[in-house]
Amino acid sequence: MNTRIMLGLLICSAIPEWLFGQSPVGDTLSEARSIDGSYISWKEHLIDDPVISGVPFSGSDGLVMGDLDLDGVDDIVSVHESDSSYDSTVPGETPDAMGHVRIAFGSEDPDKWENITLGEGADASAAEDAAIADVNGDGFPDIMVAAELSHLIYFQNPGENIRTQAWERLILPMTQGRGSYIRVFLADLDGDGLPETIAPNKGAQRPTVEDYRRSTAASIYKFSGDPLLGSNWSEIELGFFSNPRNSEPVDIDGDGDMDIIVGSNGENRIILFENVDPKNLIFIEHAIGVYGPKTNGFNMEFLDLNGDGRLDIIGAAGRTLAWFEQPAEIDHAWISRTIGSFDPDSMTGFETDDINGDGLIDIIAGSYSRGPRMGDGDVTAEDSLGRIGWFENPGDLERQWIRHDISRRKRGMYDKFIARDLDGDGDTDFIATRGNSYPYDGVFWLEQLRTATPQPAFERAREMDSPEMPLSNIKN
Repeated sequence: MNTRIMLGLLICSAIPEWLFGQSPVGDTLSEARSIDGSYISWKEHLIDDPVISGVPFSGSDGLVMGDLDLDGVDDIVSVHESDSSYDSTVPGETPDAMGHVRIAFGSEDPDKWENITLGEGADASAAEDAAIADVNGDGFPDIMVAAELSHLIYFQNPGENIRTQAWERLILPMTQGRGSYIRVFLADLDGDGLPETIAPNKGAQRPTVEDYRRSTAASIYKFSGDPLLGSNWSEIELGFFSNPRNSEPVDIDGDGDMDIIVGSNGENRIILFENVDPKNLIFIEHAIGVYGPKTNGFNMEFLDLNGDGRLDIIGAAGRTLAWFEQPAEIDHAWISRTIGSFDPDSMTGFETDDINGDGLIDIIAGSYSRGPRMGDGDVTAEDSLGRIGWFENPGDLERQWIRHDISRRKRGMYDKFIARDLDGDGDTDFIATRGNSYPYDGVFWLEQLRTATPQPAFERAREMDSPEMPLSNIKN
């Protein structure tokens, strides 16, 4: 046990809790248990941050993994939108073209990564999301990035010396100067062995009431021939929505081809585009009616949660995490049920996996701090802060899920998690990004620790960081 934890425990044992209120979340002894009775806590490991790298990126956001160099170890592509800069610009003025796309090349040692910058500046202006797939069919995974201030940009894997050689790239011409792109996916929709790009154009980067009144497209982008030639790309507009922020490919009806679920933030709803003719990319639109709390579909996970053979959806309904049960008939109402809340903290990114080893799917989630991004500011435990926690599956989905808080701090946006047993010890760890907290933004991984006695819920990687905070007095 390190000195900081020992000192914290001594202080907590020496002073009655009523004198100082609740303990900071990360310093609270974990009550979470694995199936074998061990206590579960978490240790933070840094993969990439501006101090380690010497690169002044911030606003860390999207995160995807794939074996880019085909060495048998997954690498990490992360995007960093430099939000502290562009969000401070004057409305009506053109924001600075800033942002970074970074790659962390992995090794057999989960604490050894080689980090490089793939794109920056105008190429990565407020980079928000990334996708990995072999676009040109040469056997090497390529990368597509959504830049919130401008466009979609394609980076082609050179195949050799990919850590040092420049990747050729193309800004998709029909996306340039048309709006704001916040999510992007690569999936083979037509079955020809090559992926299409799927992305919504959310319109304005910071939409006004007038922006919400107009509709922008969720689209498919298809190429023929060399993907580095702009003239080889074409756009297929699926539909038009108020501030669409997601258009995610998934075989939701289980018929063997990829459908698309669109999330409209302005309309607070999700829409199904059923793939009825893959060869010709013909889709039929279905309105998804939800009985209970609705979701705007910004982040979604798809899995058969109740074991009925149909994919359900996990998504945020306001500040609450919920699951949406797929009906037997696709046009019937989906029923939403509450999983849990971080109130007063928002619900942003999440990931599903069996965390405690009981054979049931649990959910880790992160929140989005609403305070200052360049300093801790005058915020309290009652404000919306940055939190990480996980929800334990109760087995009976009619029962309440059990929330286990990991960390809560003044600054942090935990937007994306990927489940991996990164250290090979048989339990689930998580790779994640943290934004809104420069100079503490970046990529990190959470090591799951199992011990015979309870330990503090969270062991941080940095000696200096944004302060850990207690839970709010609001019942949550």
